[in-house]
Order: sequence, then C-alpha cells, then structure tokens
Amino acid sequence: MSIRLYVGNLPKELDRDELAALFTAEVGELTSTKVVTDRKTGKCRGFGFVTVETEEQADQVIEKLNGHMFKDSALKIEKALPKNKEGNGNQTTGNNAPRRNNSKGKSRNHTQAEAAQPDPRWADELEKLKEMLFAQTQS
Repeated sequence: MSIRLYVGNLPKELDRDELAALFTAEVGELTSTKVVTDRKTGKCRGFGFVTVETEEQADQVIEKLNGHMFKDSALKIEKALPKNKEGNGNQTTGNNAPRRNNSKGKSRNHTQAEAAQPDPRWADELEKLKEMLFAQTQS
C-alpha cells in the first residue's frame, strides 16, 4: 500500500524533478511526486506531495528529511491526510484547522442567522454593554 506524504515549506523556484531528486537520493524509488503550483504564475505554492511504497519508507523519509534545510528552507514533512471522497468540504490541513472557503468571509458551518446571534457565553456581558451605551446616548 502506498503512503502519500505532505511536503511543506518548499521554495517558490522548485520543479517536480528537483523534488523527486531530493527524495530519490534519500529513499530510492518513489511512486510519484507532485509540486502544487499557482495557476497564474506557475511557481510553487510552497508545498507538494511525495508517494512512497511502504509505511517504513514513509517513516524513514519523515525521520531523515523533516526539518532538513533545502534551498534555505526547512522542510516540513508529514503523512498526508486522505482525500475527502464525499466532497462536503470537511477536509482538514495538516494542522487540523478547517480549510478556508471562498464564500467571501462567511463560515461554511454557520448560516447568516446563526452569525447574527451573540455567543451565549458572553450574552450577559453584551447586554450590560448595550445598556451602558444606551445610557450614554440618552444623556
């Protein structure tokens, strides 16, 4: 079973062959490499993926190259999370933070009505502040 590794903190001036050469020198044969590029500029977006054959190779790569200086950048290597087959947007990045969406600042998990409601933990404090503001505007 092949293991996909996330490779972060890659330099902007990197191509797929350079990434493959770095990993091939350390582990030998790779299944695949991918450098994620910007659509407009064609330059590396700072991360990519490398696929190795076994779990042992994956662990070996992480141990050897995680933090390794490559073109003045310390590489960040970890096992990639599986792709989300459902396409419902619940995929997460390596740091377990939700991915950004392109809905112009609105959270994917909240509707507009929910966003207008105050956080119940702070509702009492908010009410006090509203009363103080109202009192100031009346005087």
